[in-house]
Order: sequence, then structure tokens, then C-alpha cells
Amino acid sequence: MSISKTERTFVDVARQLFAKNGLEGTTMNDIAVASGKGRRTLYTYFSKKEDIYSAVIESELERLSEKLDEVAARKIRPQDKIIELIYTHLSTIRETVVRNGNLRAEFFRNIGMVEKVRKKFDADEIAIFQKVYESGNLYGEFDIENVDLVAEITHYCIKGLEVPYIYGRLGQGLTDETSKPLVRKFVYGALGKFM
Repeated sequence: MSISKTERTFVDVARQLFAKNGLEGTTMNDIAVASGKGRRTLYTYFSKKEDIYSAVIESELERLSEKLDEVAARKIRPQDKIIELIYTHLSTIRETVVRNGNLRAEFFRNIGMVEKVRKKFDADEIAIFQKVYESGNLYGEFDIENVDLVAEITHYCIKGLEVPYIYGRLGQGLTDETSKPLVRKFVYGALGKFM
């Protein structure tokens, strides 16, 4: 999403206000005042509060997407890359939710709006998994017959783990480092090879 400096200011200010006051507790006027811009300028970019809320979610997803792209570009084995992608996704989602305070509750209350904004991110993440799985097949690390389906399943499994991971219900008592060998064994076994 390529946006102007003014629009970026509105999104950043709105994120901070949503995090502090929630979506319902924040008005368009609050965003205009806190940004040091006029309401007319704000309405030039966003016609309603839900539009700027969507832009906030999109900017957070872009941050996550950039981190996943960094992992995907690393020169590591496809097996290791899958594990790093999984942990990067989950830890970045948790960081985002924790950093955004009251926005956390709004995220879960407005899941329909979040899902609408997430469509592009979801497709991009699936494409990353497809490339890694194709590479793993090519180098004999994986034995995957239908890369597209496995990429989709991986994405939706990780997506389903977000809420328990955010709330610390996944792997209670384990750190990421102590859980990685268990996750590796599970993932590699599911992918047809264990090395």
C-alpha cells in the first residue's frame, strides 16, 4: 500500500488512538485533532472511521508481510525456512496485538472486517509457502504431491493458531526455542520427510 505522508500520519495516529481508546471510543475528530490536521483533510483520505481502521489493519499486515519476505529471502534450507515462517508469523501477530492494547479486543470483535482486509496478505503468505515447498521438493527435502494444497493448509493452520498463541495457551510452559524441535518433528513428518 503506497500512501502519502499525510495519510501515513492519520493511520499512525488512528492506530495509537484505537489502541488506547478502542474503535468505539475514538472519533474521526479525535484522529484529526491528534494528528494536527483538520477534519476536512482527514475526510479527504478516509470517508469514515471504519476506512481508517481498515488502513490500520492493512499497515500492520504489511509489517508482518515484510518480515515474512525477509525470512523467505534467507539462504537456509527449505525445512528450516518453513519453521522460521511459522514462528515469524505467530510472534509478529502476538507483538502486534500486544502493542496495540485495546485494539486487541476490537480485532476479535470485528473479525469480519479484519478478514476482508486480510485477503491479500493471506494470498501472499500462501504464495511464499508454495515457493518454499517447491524448493524443498526440488532439493529432495520434501515429498509433497500437491504443493498448492499443502501451502493453503499450512497457512490456515497457522492462522488457526494465532488466538491460542496470542493468549499464551499454545505450548504452555514452553519457550519458542524449546517448542521448535517438537514443531519441526511434527511439520517435517507431515511433509513426507524427516531429516
